[in-house]
Amino acid sequence: MPNVSKRYGTNESRFERPSGHHDVESGAPVVLMVSGGADSTALLWLAANSTLDIDDGRGEARIARERLHVLHVNHQLRGLDAEEDEEFVRGLADRFGIPCTVIRVDVAALASERGENMENAGREVRYAAAAELANRLSEELGTPRSAARILTAHTANDRAETFFMNAVRGTGPAGLSSIPRRRNRIVRPLLDRTHEDLCDLLRMRGIVWREDDTNSDTRYLRSFVRHEVMPVIERRNPRVISSLSFTCDILSDEDAYMTQVSARAYRDLLRRESEGMVALDAVRLAATEVAIARRVVRSALLAVCPAARLEARHIAAVLTLVAAGHGSATLPMDVDARVEYGLLFIRAAAEGQDAHQGWLEVPGLADHDEKTGSLELTDGRRLTARLVEVPAGSRAADLARAHALEWEGLSVLLDAAACGIDASLGGLLWVDSAAPGDVLCPFGMHGQSKKLSDLLNEAKVPAADRAKVPIVRTSPRGRVVWVAGIRPDERACCQPASKLLLELSFTMHNHG
Repeated sequence: MPNVSKRYGTNESRFERPSGHHDVESGAPVVLMVSGGADSTALLWLAANSTLDIDDGRGEARIARERLHVLHVNHQLRGLDAEEDEEFVRGLADRFGIPCTVIRVDVAALASERGENMENAGREVRYAAAAELANRLSEELGTPRSAARILTAHTANDRAETFFMNAVRGTGPAGLSSIPRRRNRIVRPLLDRTHEDLCDLLRMRGIVWREDDTNSDTRYLRSFVRHEVMPVIERRNPRVISSLSFTCDILSDEDAYMTQVSARAYRDLLRRESEGMVALDAVRLAATEVAIARRVVRSALLAVCPAARLEARHIAAVLTLVAAGHGSATLPMDVDARVEYGLLFIRAAAEGQDAHQGWLEVPGLADHDEKTGSLELTDGRRLTARLVEVPAGSRAADLARAHALEWEGLSVLLDAAACGIDASLGGLLWVDSAAPGDVLCPFGMHGQSKKLSDLLNEAKVPAADRAKVPIVRTSPRGRVVWVAGIRPDERACCQPASKLLLELSFTMHNHG
């Protein structure tokens, strides 16, 4: 499985490069991301037989065949259909004499492990695989990595659909810019063509393609926009796809300009900077145009915590403090924002403030060497985990109830399978602190959800001590299974059919 990492990039630049620049890129690899659908099949045909603009300073031009390399990622989501897609792409690449690399990844398992949806997990896998392949080919060819190109088959239809998808979710100029023509090495040379145009091109040449039945499932937002929203709009304006593409180009260019302006403003407003801390001139920031101020605050937050998942409300909360001239707010991943002495301080969570952040290993029953896994917390406490089989004739729920009473909540018995733990192999749980927006279904509330902050408040945990309460999750972005020493999540609790129990215990370290 490829090493998947989230990639960030600025808006593409569509200005001409200096003369001679394309000489460096003329021998660099070009990775074609091919799924087997009509659009990517057309991309492969065009790359092999026609001209494409891959943003290397040459405009529409033929790509040397020896530069091309096909990449197909089998997500292993559609059984036999996925296998046939893979074979189809292999055959197509062989037909055009282009090398083909196939990557197989269990995207469903990966998404479950990360606690994210399969569409996002699949996209990250594809782009990570493409980046790794481009890097390897660049090394083999002796060309700079930056000269490589990764081509995707996004069309004008995709761009229009993404525009509406982002509008439905709520977004800013970058989101309304939809799919960029270029981001770093990733280039989309088919954005000016429609899906219908590409299908016609393939039909005229007698080339078949693969159809993915999930594309018609309107439970997915893209499919809903494609099959329910776009036809209605196209009846009113048959040229809406080309119109939106033009609009997206305008928004993209203006967003790129605004990004440059806000970067200059950020440098002008910066007063102090250290690891995990940024201080901006709050008085001048309050007088800055709000469109620029939003971007400056976003840059500051990402500077101290690049992994923070920011929403418009987080930016608005900081600007409210700036306008008031005082106050504080806690943002995602415990980032602290406060205005004092005329400065806006943005601080990441203090080192060591999270007394616990790491993996808690649960040994499987087949592991005879180690029956108990443990995680040592930095404040001297320890979390332990082990698997327990339900004795014959016993009821799991009764055992769990008696166990909780005996240990006064400092140890619980949960349904191992519900926590994602395998009987023979065991598994991993993630332990950290409460984060803004965390919710769970506390045991005893009959499936009703509650904010984790409210649960800690009702448990009378002082605000200063809440970061010290270990939160056990299925994965770093997964759901909560136990608020250590306070309450388990009802979805992880024992059921009548439970046969394998997960024992989690929270103990003080014995210093003696």
